[in-house]
Amino acid sequence: MAAPIESLLNEICESEDPIEELKSLRTAVLATPVSGLRQAVSGARLEIIFGLLNTNDKEQIEVCVEILSRVLQALEPVQLSQNYKTALQSGLNHPNDSVKLLALTQAIAALSKLSNTKAGLDVLFHSDLLNKLKDVMLTSDIIRYRVYELIVEVSRVSPVSLGYCANSGLISQMLEELTGDDVLVRATAIEMVTNLAQSQHGRQYLAQQGIMDKISNMIIAAESDPFSSLYLPGLVKFFGSLAIMDSPQQVCEKYPVFLEVVFSMAMNLDPTLTPVALDTLGVLGNTVEGKQVLQKTGEKFTSVLKRISKVVADGATELRVRCLEALAHLLTLPVEQQTDDLLLLTESWFNCLSSQPMLMIRNISTQPFPELYCCALRIFTAIGCQPWAQQLMMDTPGFVEWLMDRSVGTGKEAKDCKFEVVGALLSSSSAREIFGGHNYLKLKTYLNEGPYYVNAVSSVITEGAD
Repeated sequence: MAAPIESLLNEICESEDPIEELKSLRTAVLATPVSGLRQAVSGARLEIIFGLLNTNDKEQIEVCVEILSRVLQALEPVQLSQNYKTALQSGLNHPNDSVKLLALTQAIAALSKLSNTKAGLDVLFHSDLLNKLKDVMLTSDIIRYRVYELIVEVSRVSPVSLGYCANSGLISQMLEELTGDDVLVRATAIEMVTNLAQSQHGRQYLAQQGIMDKISNMIIAAESDPFSSLYLPGLVKFFGSLAIMDSPQQVCEKYPVFLEVVFSMAMNLDPTLTPVALDTLGVLGNTVEGKQVLQKTGEKFTSVLKRISKVVADGATELRVRCLEALAHLLTLPVEQQTDDLLLLTESWFNCLSSQPMLMIRNISTQPFPELYCCALRIFTAIGCQPWAQQLMMDTPGFVEWLMDRSVGTGKEAKDCKFEVVGALLSSSSAREIFGGHNYLKLKTYLNEGPYYVNAVSSVITEGAD
């Protein structure tokens, strides 16, 4: 494909009105793997396309931006910053927003990879690029967000790069957006701050700036804000992410309003807020420490489990799926994490769901919704290696036979999910004793045959039969 691209670039150079040639080039570069573009666009030939951005023709600008967006992906960050630094800086001053976004996007891609080197940091902070970024932020909200995205990406690389970004004043400016009057801007700022918190040095910086306390206070104030549903999910995701990366116990004890609002969101069944609460509970409950934190809340969490059970039984399909996914995380307890106390905990949670939770989950799997079938099987996978659950399965009439019936659940995902249940059962040393030698061998055979095994059926045609 290198030759056709080279040929098209020659035609573009020779044309006074190259829009058709540009469209052909766009088609060619989009059809070429990124790895194949490196040789095709090497050298100064790319400057031709940059030069064609200097026009009032919106269609030509649009096509050039599409070409450059694809082609620049093929360049190494060092090559991009060294050879096209001037072109990208000019792009930041272009009157067309799509060109500004192109320049910013490439800056994000290059500088986030170079910002762990002094050379990369110098490009961003010891040149006029920083001032250009500050100027271009005034263009529109979208551009401003992309600059924040660039700064966050650079800050996450190392404590040194974070220091450069903090000294620029742009992080402080972003943090001020958290409490701005525009709730949509606030929601975007929360997302940026959550991304910054993905690094340990980022979390330390945010803690030093008092941002955790500020977000906690925002959650408290959200109760009286009629527009809080636009940004409250982001606040909850922030603390959920923080809890997993640091310590569920420390975060929940220091910021008790976090867990309180998660419980409230789960109980109120708001279509915007409840899914976030369920995801957060699943993430917390997937860890031993998170399970212990939830258990300490006593009746509060028990009430949430009962509400989840009610939704699982008769809620909307999408919400039922989210509830089942959350339950699978909450009930997961790998063999290596099992203790008597934790096994009692997961058993008590499971028994909170219904007077006959095993039948409840199995009945869900018989409904004509593939997503529910697989989610129900994931519950069985989550508890499959736990002795109390194995005993329940054994005591449930027909359960083992249903599990090994390959005619039930015929899609690929369904077969995979059922195979995972069998694998979970056999991962525990208690399986042989609980299920007995006969069933244990049948389960082993199922596992050895794989998820897609089909029993051979022989048919005999009798002469004279209809």
